[in-house]
Amino acid sequence: MRPMRTLAHLTLPLAAITLLSAALAAPKKVSGYDKLGVVAGKTGGDMTLALGDSPQSLNYYGAIDNNLGLISQQLFDGLVEFNFSTYKLEPALAESWTVSPDGKTYTFKLRQGTKWSDGQDFTADDVVFTYDQIIENPEARAGDAATFMQNGKKIVFKALDKNTVQATLSQPAPAFLLQMRNFIMPKHKLLKYSVEGGAKAADINNAWPTNVAPAEVVGTGPFKLSSYTAGQKVSLTRNPNYWKVDAKGTKLPYLNSLSFLIIRDPQQQVAQFLAGNIDQLNISGSQFPDLKQKEVAGAPFKVIRSTALFGSPPFLAFNFDAKDAALAKVFSDLRFRTAIQSAINRPRLIDTVYNGLATLPGHGVAPANTAFYANTKSSLGSFDLKAAGAALDAMGLKVGSGGVRTLPNGKPLEFDLTYGTDSSTYPAIATILQNDFKQIGVKMNLRGILAKNLLSTGLSGDYEAILHAFGDQPDPELRRPIWEPGGALYYWHRSLQPAQDGGTPNVARMQPWEKDIYNIFEQAAVSPNPATRKALYTRWQLLFAHNLPVIPLLKPDNIGAISNKYGNYVYNLGVIPGYNPVPLIYQK
Repeated sequence: MRPMRTLAHLTLPLAAITLLSAALAAPKKVSGYDKLGVVAGKTGGDMTLALGDSPQSLNYYGAIDNNLGLISQQLFDGLVEFNFSTYKLEPALAESWTVSPDGKTYTFKLRQGTKWSDGQDFTADDVVFTYDQIIENPEARAGDAATFMQNGKKIVFKALDKNTVQATLSQPAPAFLLQMRNFIMPKHKLLKYSVEGGAKAADINNAWPTNVAPAEVVGTGPFKLSSYTAGQKVSLTRNPNYWKVDAKGTKLPYLNSLSFLIIRDPQQQVAQFLAGNIDQLNISGSQFPDLKQKEVAGAPFKVIRSTALFGSPPFLAFNFDAKDAALAKVFSDLRFRTAIQSAINRPRLIDTVYNGLATLPGHGVAPANTAFYANTKSSLGSFDLKAAGAALDAMGLKVGSGGVRTLPNGKPLEFDLTYGTDSSTYPAIATILQNDFKQIGVKMNLRGILAKNLLSTGLSGDYEAILHAFGDQPDPELRRPIWEPGGALYYWHRSLQPAQDGGTPNVARMQPWEKDIYNIFEQAAVSPNPATRKALYTRWQLLFAHNLPVIPLLKPDNIGAISNKYGNYVYNLGVIPGYNPVPLIYQK
């Protein structure tokens, strides 16, 4: 099975600030906080965060959009969630579940008494509707039909009664429960946009456009939509029907409202934070010294740094299917990618772009992930322009006029690097790479676009080289669409992808190492033994490190700034809202 697409979980590092709420019935006390110094807070107050751009929709499954994901994490819940301190799965909308001895049938008991934010009962029909009509709908732009296909068949979801859902698989899938973190949507609001309700499959994408009446956007999360002013602000208000309470039984969230100011420029976000108009902000290493200095000098905020498990390590990818056939052939050659890696000055990137607040990366798994990480640091090599040049010479890519190497067809070795101009780090990274590559006779032109368009550009194949990032996860299965050849997000070799959703990847076009990695992910997806899965994923990381489908650059630390007005802010291993019962922020 391929894990769900949750874009907010794919890309930029996010703050640990989903603001928990409470239940009218069948409350659940949040867990995993006692070890993190979280205390009971007081009810009331407001908080304002930054949003990098206007959401394209208010329907989470209707658009692949990071900004929509950040908002959706405050509005919706899944059947299960991660424990904040252990990263083990625990009940959420499902209060319990059982698995059949053959591993093919999962039965979920839903949390009785749970209500939608409009007061309607949450039932098994909502769960079945979400999976059958939306997530498993191949026309839903941000659905995940391929993940829930096994042997060409959809996983079947069935309501046994009002509070019981059964999922039937055609084969065991050890990571299936991880997929149950998908957000559940309200059938009574979205039925008319579904095939079941008489609409076309693609009509689900038309639900909840940005001008929708706020009352139409209904969820089970801690907050509900209050208003949306395009290009300016998204406002949320406390959901009185939320189902969580704190350790003392107080209904959550503590805050009355949560707002997002839409600010594209990272420097403007910092300026608004310093002005007190934003209360919490994730920052980069380049922004850290100034803010930390201000904190030490008595500014009314704290800057917190932590090692990252989640978060998004940047990488450099080359298009194996580039429109220029000569470039595509070079990019597909491991010798070229290995030479380029020798021309990447990781220590300089860490020191000058991130002010030392980053470490050497893993290959698909964060070094902080003790459960799965295989130490591949030795495979990163060292910065050596002389060795890089010699490797390119050995390929026959000789330096020609103007100091630029020549391709076999006589044209210069020249290509564009696509990167996010509005990122706080990408422009500096791109410039450093451009200058170092120039010294080995590789001419790389910089092509800047908005960071929010990087993924769609990669998926379209409209690039030659790209600087991008995908977020790490606790289990490699959750990144299968990215790292398995033929996966939906394996865009550096798009010609491997199936002709249709749920189809078989083009194995015949895979390089031998890609076939090995493909087989590893296929085996790990159905292997019930944890030791076997760990061994398989270790082998994958070693293959990744040697063959470099993409070249990882570094692993940024997590750095968050929070106003002193708030308590219970925890930034632990780069917690991503919506993945965990996250800190109970309150206004002091």
